[in-house]
Amino acid sequence: MSAAPAPTPPEATRPEPVSASMRRAKADARSAHVTIGQVREDAAGQVRIDCSCGMSLTNGPDWTVDEHIRLHRAEARYLALSAVAPAGMPRLIPVDADRLPRVD
Repeated sequence: MSAAPAPTPPEATRPEPVSASMRRAKADARSAHVTIGQVREDAAGQVRIDCSCGMSLTNGPDWTVDEHIRLHRAEARYLALSAVAPAGMPRLIPVDADRLPRVD
């Protein structure tokens, strides 16, 4: 007869997997950057819509408002993921001690 398996420790004693915190950060960034209100166009042809974070997203001479929305959301996800990623994880974009992009 084989021995019974060792009991599994309660969830509270296990460290949270990094992937869980990264998934949560990504979801939080997604929910914090939602377009709100109506698209507005002024007499000069500038189109804008507000983001729930308070920023106004616009078109420009070389980009559409849709491209600005996509970039804004991607930057928000990057910053959120960067803040919770393990400090030693190799990066495409260098980060400082707070894991924010380094501006040289």
